[in-house]
Amino acid sequence: MPETPSPGDLPEAPTSRRAAREAQRQNTQSVSGVDDAPAAENLQGDRQPVSEPVAAVPPASAVPRRTPVADRPLASTTAPIDALFEEKGLKAPSSSSKRHDKDRRKSRVAAWGVFAIVLAIIGGLVGGGVAVWTTYEDQIRKVLGWEEPKDFEAGMAEGEASVTVLSGQTGADISRALFDAGVTKTSDAFYSYLIESAEDPSALKPGVYALQKKMTSEAAYQALLDPTNKQEYTAQLREGLTVAQSVPRIAEGIGLPLEDVENAVKDPSAYGVKAETLEGWLFPATYTFDPDVTAKEVIQRMVDRTVQALDDAGVPTDQRERILTVASIIEKEARYADDFYKVSRVIENRLDPAISDTDGLLQMDSTAQYPFQDREGGTSSRAEELEDDNGWNTYKKKGLPVTPIANPGELAMKAALEPADGPWQYFVTVNLETGETVFSATFAEHEKAVAQYQQWCRDNPDGGCS
Repeated sequence: MPETPSPGDLPEAPTSRRAAREAQRQNTQSVSGVDDAPAAENLQGDRQPVSEPVAAVPPASAVPRRTPVADRPLASTTAPIDALFEEKGLKAPSSSSKRHDKDRRKSRVAAWGVFAIVLAIIGGLVGGGVAVWTTYEDQIRKVLGWEEPKDFEAGMAEGEASVTVLSGQTGADISRALFDAGVTKTSDAFYSYLIESAEDPSALKPGVYALQKKMTSEAAYQALLDPTNKQEYTAQLREGLTVAQSVPRIAEGIGLPLEDVENAVKDPSAYGVKAETLEGWLFPATYTFDPDVTAKEVIQRMVDRTVQALDDAGVPTDQRERILTVASIIEKEARYADDFYKVSRVIENRLDPAISDTDGLLQMDSTAQYPFQDREGGTSSRAEELEDDNGWNTYKKKGLPVTPIANPGELAMKAALEPADGPWQYFVTVNLETGETVFSATFAEHEKAVAQYQQWCRDNPDGGCS
């Protein structure tokens, strides 16, 4: 049996494909005894003998049996993997390079994460800046000297605008009316002008004035003082006014003697109205008349406008007075459109003997205060108003008051015809500034709302609670 060569006798394992092929060639030459190594050439091209002696052929028993080149892999399985890449000038991948690539990927992910955070911070700063600007724009502009002018520039006036000045209006009220009509640039421009120039708003007479849009506050003030701009034959009545409050406005706006207008409203039958008074029949609107109009013609036109609104709403002739009475209460008690329909439901629920919690008493402060002319805009009734025995004190008289208590508008008329569905028996305005009103189905719920209103009155002693 051949002797197994010791590790020292075995040829050294090649470290690359090139080395492996060279070792193979040398081994083949040794076995065949032929030296295929090329001879060195001199400058003349002559072959020179190899100076190194040919290695002796070892005994056959000492040569390990080799697998033919075609039957085995090109590289030894024991060769380092780096040898597979050296021939192509490449570097074999290693576990350290893999870790490096993984670290680089982590670095890129981290970098994008930081970038996203930076963008979020910048976005937050921008968003916060927008919110701050929206909330404090006026203050910021003032500090930085970027304030927008309150007034239009002189010479910008154009077009036409109609502005009504009512008796008792303050400078702030007139300022708002001018802004709403497009005369001034901001709602407080005219008011600021009055303060800065020490002008007296009481110098402005009630009436309807023809002005222009985009006027300066000073120009608007001078225009309101100019009698030629006053439309002498125009009267404006707003919702909720009584006959007593409407008469002087009519006389003043149209330029009629007050006595003529007072006499004109005394006989409702002269206008086809089957009622004790014309309360509720003077429709709220703006009217313009010819210069030779009479007081009776003015009142007839206002009554006719009310009849038209009732007919448009589909109110039967025999129900006109009742609808106007209910609508007048709604007009005085409600502020917002949705509340108009809810107040109407409360009235109907209290009048319904089957469900009324108040035994048919409306208990409305607006009706109890009606005979007391100094109480326009009042809220809580005084003791004398609650105790007075008259046809409008619904704390004592069951059912509706004997007449309407104001001139209702179209919305109030519609609400009187179409009350909202609901179990409400009570309501109270808990914030006189915003008009927030709480509707309740039971007295216990109502007491909680009343306590809320009383607390608001304590917190706002000048809020108009008394």
